[in-house]
Amino acid sequence: MAVGTRPTTRQGAETVFVDRFCDGIIGPSSEMLGPVRDGGHIVANTAPGCWGPMITPAIRGGHEVTVPVAVEGAEVGDAVAIHIRDISVTSIATASGNDRMVEGRFNGDPYCAKVCAKCGAEDEATVVEGIGPDSVRCANCGEPAAPFAFTNGYTIAFDDEWRVGVTVGRDGAEAFANDAHTAGAIPANSVQNPILLFAPHDLVGVATRLRPFMGQIGTTPAVDLPDSHNAGDFGAFLLGAPHSHAVTPEQLEARTDGHLDVDAARAGAILIAPVKVAGAGVYLGDMHAMQGDGEIAGHTCDVSGTVTLQVHVLKGLTIDGPILLPVASDLPFLARPLSPAERARATEIAQRNGLSEIEESLPISVIGTGPDLNSAVDNGLTRAADLLDVTVPEVKNRATITGAIEIGRAPGVVQVTFLAPAKALARRGLAELVRTHYGMA
Repeated sequence: MAVGTRPTTRQGAETVFVDRFCDGIIGPSSEMLGPVRDGGHIVANTAPGCWGPMITPAIRGGHEVTVPVAVEGAEVGDAVAIHIRDISVTSIATASGNDRMVEGRFNGDPYCAKVCAKCGAEDEATVVEGIGPDSVRCANCGEPAAPFAFTNGYTIAFDDEWRVGVTVGRDGAEAFANDAHTAGAIPANSVQNPILLFAPHDLVGVATRLRPFMGQIGTTPAVDLPDSHNAGDFGAFLLGAPHSHAVTPEQLEARTDGHLDVDAARAGAILIAPVKVAGAGVYLGDMHAMQGDGEIAGHTCDVSGTVTLQVHVLKGLTIDGPILLPVASDLPFLARPLSPAERARATEIAQRNGLSEIEESLPISVIGTGPDLNSAVDNGLTRAADLLDVTVPEVKNRATITGAIEIGRAPGVVQVTFLAPAKALARRGLAELVRTHYGMA
């Protein structure tokens, strides 16, 4: 090859930059960027996920996620390991809180079927007039358009290093509302109305820490879904729904559970996602500045930010939903790998009781989703059993004595986290990935 020429056999790009967003629907009809090469990087500028899109009827899915990126070589029946290399917040403030639905402004589902209460326009364009809860109005008739309002809300400002945040009073909230796009660092291609416009200020002077993670990260489902409904709990709202996004139970099985809201999906973690459409279609969004387990208020602090991912195709790893390899410090106490001293002591106990060796076990966290938490646990247990080719009762035992069930989001996202037998993971081609991730190689 002549000096200065480039090879022509590789089609995938080393890095794909993403600064564009879906209109709220994610699935086979979605445009795909790329492809990025197997082992390459995706760098994205993401927009706030929940409240801004929730008060923007023209965003049809309830969130505003990135246009998916195809991964070279990813075929249906494979999986993609998504290494979360970096997550950086760019908003200097945001607003959030517990919500209530505004009757008359939606058809069955306020996230994905908005309707103007006055003129009847669906998924209507809006204009902004002033600030406050009625600032977002139908562009056609001028009627207030937001299908959600706060029951208890707050505006929170961040320090210059994005380490801590403090909820502000009325004056501070209104100052941010009057410069909402700048304070929220809303990306240029985003069409959402920033939630800072509403200037909520029920909580004042509450301080907290930031630890950002991705509420939406994963692969494209095999059926078109509102992006916020690509999960077993929100997706259940589409069954028998009166609007155009309704699906059947069989269609909902094509979801990929990209809407996780699991706080362990942060920098340093690896998410293993199923490939259910050719190219996988990796997408992301809904960055959260922080969140306690369960997202119990229904929403947390949605922010803009930049994200760097690295992707690797796992050929032939057929899985139904995501598997997470959290940062080691995020593992439940019982799911953390034994130290050399603990392992030596366990081996001694085993030999004392007639065993020649102890099992080599590695931590995994299987995501389960469903219409409620019990259903989500059942889903996660079944997925884990299928992954390891063992029974559900065995997984229950392992999760009880070597792990935990953690709530990602109420009403129905959980992590089934436990120490899994290395031999079973090796049969699925995952053992070396897990060992390397936890420094056990």
